[in-house]
Amino acid sequence: MSYMGLLEHAAVAVAVQALIGLSTGRWWAGAGIACAYFVGREFAQAEYRWIEQFAHGKRANMPYWAVFDARVWQTTDQLADVALPVVATFAVAWWFDKQQSRKIQTKRPQDTECASLLDQDV
Repeated sequence: MSYMGLLEHAAVAVAVQALIGLSTGRWWAGAGIACAYFVGREFAQAEYRWIEQFAHGKRANMPYWAVFDARVWQTTDQLADVALPVVATFAVAWWFDKQQSRKIQTKRPQDTECASLLDQDV
């Protein structure tokens, strides 16, 4: 897979996250949903590789731990297809979380009360 193909997975994950985050304000939920798609997709592909290589083509021969068998994660592309969307969406969610906490810290109740008192006619 090309370098651009790896970035496409991260870009699609961030786009899905942005749709959810902008519409609901829940950036962590967007990260979880976007990551769940790519992690599930790669795990399913790993299961198929395990069945083909070790289970004689029969799903019934596959143990529950087959997806975690290191022998079916042979290339860095396969690991990057899981890791890059996770890292990208978690970075975006973390950034938006920090921005939200800064807004909460800078908006103190006494500031708004003082501002409302100054706005009143005496």
